[in-house]
Amino acid sequence: MLVIQDVLISSDVVTEKFFCNLNACKGACCTEGDYGAPVDAVEMETIRQFQDIIVQNLPDRSKAYFESSDGFKYYDEPGIWGTDCHPDGACVFLTAGDDGIAVCGIEKTWYEKKIPFQKPISCHLYPVRISTNDIVSFEAWNYDKWDICSAACTKGQKEKMPLYKFVKDAIIRKKGKEFYDELDAAVQHMAENGSL
Repeated sequence: MLVIQDVLISSDVVTEKFFCNLNACKGACCTEGDYGAPVDAVEMETIRQFQDIIVQNLPDRSKAYFESSDGFKYYDEPGIWGTDCHPDGACVFLTAGDDGIAVCGIEKTWYEKKIPFQKPISCHLYPVRISTNDIVSFEAWNYDKWDICSAACTKGQKEKMPLYKFVKDAIIRKKGKEFYDELDAAVQHMAENGSL
C-alpha cells in the first residue's frame, strides 16, 4: 500500500502489468458487469448538458432509450450513481466501430471535437477503481481484477507496462501531474530499495 497525498493506493496498482487489448476483448468492460460506469454529480450534469450531441453517435436502441431517460441510474449495491445499461448489460452510451470493438459514444463525440468532456473518469482510469470515505476524507485506489481483462494482463506482461503507467493520462486528469510524478517517484524509490 502506498500513500500519495490523500490517496491510499493498492500495491497491485503499481506492481501488476496491464495494457488494454481491444482486439481480444472487444471492449467487454463496457458491455458486461452488474452496473454502469460510476459517475459523480458534476460528470452527470456535464453529460446531460451535451446529451443531444452525444446521442447522435449512438445506435438506434440507445436513441430510443434517451427519448425517456437521461442515461443515469442509482445502484443500491454498491451505493453509487452510474451510467444506465441496456438489459443485455451494455452501457447506454456505447456504440461500436466497424471492427466490432465497443466505442464510448461520449469519447467518440469528444474525439470529433464536438464536446469538451472526454468520458467519465471511472472509465478513463479503469481497471483502477476509486472508493471514497467522506468521513475521514480519503480515497482508496484498487485494481479491479476481472477475467475479461486477461488478454490485457498478457499484453501488459509482454510490454512490461505497469498498470499505473498505463492509466497515466487518467491519473493526471484526476489528480494532476504533480500527483502522478510523486507516485512515480515513490514507485522508483521502492524498486531501487527492493521493497516493491
